[in-house]
Amino acid sequence: MSRRIPILIAACVVGLLVLAGLAWRAGVFHEAPSAGPGGPFQLVDQDGKATTEKVLKGKWTVVFFGFTYCPDVCPTTMAALGQAQDRLGPKAKDVQVIFVSVDPERDTPAQLKTYLSNDSFPKGTIGLTGTPDQVAAAAKAYRVFYQKSGTGPDYLVNHSTAAYLMDPKGRFARVIPFGIGPDEIARQISGAMAG
Repeated sequence: MSRRIPILIAACVVGLLVLAGLAWRAGVFHEAPSAGPGGPFQLVDQDGKATTEKVLKGKWTVVFFGFTYCPDVCPTTMAALGQAQDRLGPKAKDVQVIFVSVDPERDTPAQLKTYLSNDSFPKGTIGLTGTPDQVAAAAKAYRVFYQKSGTGPDYLVNHSTAAYLMDPKGRFARVIPFGIGPDEIARQISGAMAG
């Protein structure tokens, strides 16, 4: 009887390993998705319409945090995204750009609408703003740093410069670093779309 116990234990261990292997092959165990930037937000668009993270669903989305009074990084990034949109050709219909303001004091929906009408910026860009708390929550979800710099009406806002590419399910796909050209932006977006 005592000889059978180790044999039974060994048989159980082998059986569990076989079952675990079969379960792995069948896809029962999934690798946990990486916890990248992104998450819920409640903001308003340039038409004053309440908008949530559901706006990301169904399209590849480049999310960029900036502000309309930005003298350099924001217009440079938006112009590069506009040129990248042109380079994407037919794929561009499956890509949208979202510009989230980190300056809710000045960036009203009307101000965003005027700013985003720039012909060199991506066509159809969705501008988002909100209360200071709503903007802070969105920035936190996307791990974006921003901080008011200076006083008076001409203050600046220091902020993160990268953009985020989100997949059509609203999940983080990759960082689009500041300073790369439109060809490289288009290449990175196309590469992500191809899987």
